Amino acid sequence: MKPQTVVVKIGTSSLTDSKTGKLALSTIASLVETLTKLRLDGHKIILVTSGAVGVGCGRLRLETRPQNVNVKQAVAAVGQGRLIRIYDDLFSSLSQPIAQVLLTRRELIDRSSYVNIYNTLQALLALGVIPIINENDTVAVEELNFGDNDSLSALVASLVEADWLFLLTDVDGLYSADPRIVPDAKPIPYVNTDEFATLQVEAGRSGTNWGTGGMITKITAARIATGSGVTTVITQGKQPGNIIKILEGEKIGTIFEAHPHADNARKRWIGYGLLPMGKLYLDDGALKAISDKGKSLLAAGIVKVEGNFAASECVILCDGKEKEIARGIVNYNSKEINQIKGCKSEEIYSILGYVHSETIIHRDNLVIGVYL
Repeated sequence: MKPQTVVVKIGTSSLTDSKTGKLALSTIASLVETLTKLRLDGHKIILVTSGAVGVGCGRLRLETRPQNVNVKQAVAAVGQGRLIRIYDDLFSSLSQPIAQVLLTRRELIDRSSYVNIYNTLQALLALGVIPIINENDTVAVEELNFGDNDSLSALVASLVEADWLFLLTDVDGLYSADPRIVPDAKPIPYVNTDEFATLQVEAGRSGTNWGTGGMITKITAARIATGSGVTTVITQGKQPGNIIKILEGEKIGTIFEAHPHADNARKRWIGYGLLPMGKLYLDDGALKAISDKGKSLLAAGIVKVEGNFAASECVILCDGKEKEIARGIVNYNSKEINQIKGCKSEEIYSILGYVHSETIIHRDNLVIGVYL
């Protein structure tokens, strides 16, 4: 097997006992052994781990995950050091160096920070280090957090142009419905790109008191990753050894086919790294121009503006039925676009008294088909 870049995300439900919230040390040890073996076989490995809040709860003897943001951040501060120490002890016993990387959404929004994260991760991988990434729960604010580490892992996989993303969870794959509720739910072993576009399943929420995700967040993560050209797998977290078997060709869990025509790095950043600050509703002509002809968005095709955003921020582009079609970085703020919407480009100067650009969104800053 040729060396590949593999991102593995393990959730709190797999790292801890569902009843007590205490760490499942046997699972973590198995994960460490699996990832170390893959690294020794020449693969580049990144681990995205949940568990800081869960470990903190166990350390502080809290029976449920805190809902208050300040308390959650304090608990995360308690748990984060203990969690990374456990990883370091186990990896060190196998002589495998690791690095801790804590991220918030803010670092991915800023383009220079985004590029710097990429360079740092590539340097770590070149040194034979396994980066261990977690959301920095201690400082993340609600409007800038990832919400769950499934999304974070998909964004990391997109960032480093990974070959594989493994989402380790408390079920053994994707089902037509939640198998914990619907006993005759059917497993879905493989989802190709065409099927994914129309996929409809009854996806359950988190199965434990300690996690924040659920199958919905994993499907969202799979959309991000496969859209970036990353083959994605949902499989049982209590059996990390399955990662090696899947890489060797065994059919375990649910495999989502990578999209064969992934966007370039900048467009992946626009589509998945940025937070949309508003919406633009387009007429049919503009939709056809940007979707089918690869054109830039002009003021003439804009019907309605929603939100309060500045120039150079990201917005969602919608059709008349409010369906998301694309995302892009605008050249004008929301007030300016409201003034010039529906107008021809040559009329912009007479309306505003200046012209930043003839386009509202240039095609190089436009990403079609973002589904989150």
